[in-house]
Amino acid sequence: MSLCFVDELKSQPSWLLVLFTLGSLSFLKFLFASLKWVYVSFLRPAKNLKKYGSWALVTGPTDGIGKGFAFQLARKGLNLILVGRNPDKLKDVSTSIQSKYSNVQIKNVVVDFSGDIDEGVQKIKETVEGLDVGILINNVGVSYPYARFFHEVDEELLKHLIRVNVEGTTKVTQAVLPGMLKRKKGAIVNIGSGAAIVIPSDPLYAVYAATKAYIDQFSRCLYVEYKKSGIDVQCQVPFFFILHHSVTFNTYPDLYVIDLVYVDVLVKLFGLSIRTVPLYVATKMASIKRSSFWVPSADSYAGAGLHAIGYEPRCTPYWPHSLLWGLIQLLPESAVDSWRLGFCLRIRKRGQLKDSRKNE
Repeated sequence: MSLCFVDELKSQPSWLLVLFTLGSLSFLKFLFASLKWVYVSFLRPAKNLKKYGSWALVTGPTDGIGKGFAFQLARKGLNLILVGRNPDKLKDVSTSIQSKYSNVQIKNVVVDFSGDIDEGVQKIKETVEGLDVGILINNVGVSYPYARFFHEVDEELLKHLIRVNVEGTTKVTQAVLPGMLKRKKGAIVNIGSGAAIVIPSDPLYAVYAATKAYIDQFSRCLYVEYKKSGIDVQCQVPFFFILHHSVTFNTYPDLYVIDLVYVDVLVKLFGLSIRTVPLYVATKMASIKRSSFWVPSADSYAGAGLHAIGYEPRCTPYWPHSLLWGLIQLLPESAVDSWRLGFCLRIRKRGQLKDSRKNE
């Protein structure tokens, strides 16, 4: 029967054979990608995080993903170095963690990434000295108060974004990396954003998206540079998750939790009744009250994030989000650009309206 099939193929015109070959290769590629996704999402085992070292350092641990990572790492039995701006919040998180995981040692380091970063990094260097810090979670990040055109971004906000998102992550990594190189083991996780990676553009958030694109490329380069030194570097790309609190801002956001892409157009395609939360909020980040299949709690996301450590240089660890990522890739870039621009223009309009009311 197989010979008959081969003879039948030989009798076909060459153009049809070319199409058949291309179709077969495309199908095999799709099949391989699907099987790999199933393995990565459901079958691949997590790595033993203690093999990297007994200490983990987390920036931005008082809210959102950072707090989720801190609790999840403590649950795994790792000691913690928590780096944040607010000493009272750091103390509260430390107390909460130790009340649940009493054997975990915790060191708090107060660093204002929007201020003197060099002074803060020196504190971090002094704290990690002599400790086998095996895991670094670079979670600190800020965004715009609300969407705006690039020419509307003032000098103070511009410096703030670059200082916290770019300089902060870079210098903290530089402070922790030498110890990992000395021990020839370590894992660095940098929290990126779908604003720079998943969607083709993020208009009216140009500088924020650019800083997150830096994080992605920075992570990829370090992954290649230090893989042979036993150090795993990864950029994790969250979409959206639940915050069980509200946070107020002053002039510019000093919120050390990650701003995420809320792909509401895709959520609506699935008929979900989830209130869309803007990508960036001017005066308050309000919580969505309940988590769901598509929108995990920060703790659930962090659990998935830990499971992914040590593998790909870039990933979306929460598997429903990887499905959305795949769907977005199927859409024409021009369509996504157009939708995103309209979405951000509405955010800008609401933000300007709030500003005008404050000035009245």
